[in-house]
Amino acid sequence: MRRVLAFSLLALLLPVSAWATGINLINNHGSISVSNSGVVSVGSQLMAFNGITPSPNHSLGGVSFSTGACLTNCNGGWASGNSTFSGVGSSFVVTGKGKDLPVQLRTVIFSGSFVGDVTWTFNGKDSKGRLSYTLSGTIQGTLWDGRVVTGTTTQNFFSASGQINNGIGHIDVGNTNLPVPEPSTLGLLGTGLLGVAGMVRRRMTSRA
Repeated sequence: MRRVLAFSLLALLLPVSAWATGINLINNHGSISVSNSGVVSVGSQLMAFNGITPSPNHSLGGVSFSTGACLTNCNGGWASGNSTFSGVGSSFVVTGKGKDLPVQLRTVIFSGSFVGDVTWTFNGKDSKGRLSYTLSGTIQGTLWDGRVVTGTTTQNFFSASGQINNGIGHIDVGNTNLPVPEPSTLGLLGTGLLGVAGMVRRRMTSRA
């Protein structure tokens, strides 16, 4: 009886702990175009969701993003220097699909936009001799379950054979973190359940 009760309480408390954790996403593949109008991604794939990875030769969905217009070091200056892009008119969308994800995540996982300016950093050449860049910024939007969250994303690109001079880059890897605070109501529910468990245990002990 005690074991059944313990498992029942654990099952009720698991959603509480799940709500308290953050969401970590990894994307790669795909390309970007960069111009004075902004940075736009094409074809990037979602490859990890909180440790969940896809089956071989598959993905968990897609990640697409765009910034607003270039604000500093424009007109191709981003090819060999640091630039800033506006968050106005931007977007950041994560879509889930496939059997590797739970059913509730096979939809638009996150839909939002950049908040504030977006930073473009020129990192020089990487170990393969390619030009390396990083785009980073704060994003805000709505999760699949209606929660509004604010997080950060860092997207790493490379460009070979001077493609960046034509506004072309390739996505190496992107990392997005969306902290998800625990709702106070669930916290109270968890505390209440623990209290009930303690009372039942004391009663059962006194009857033994």
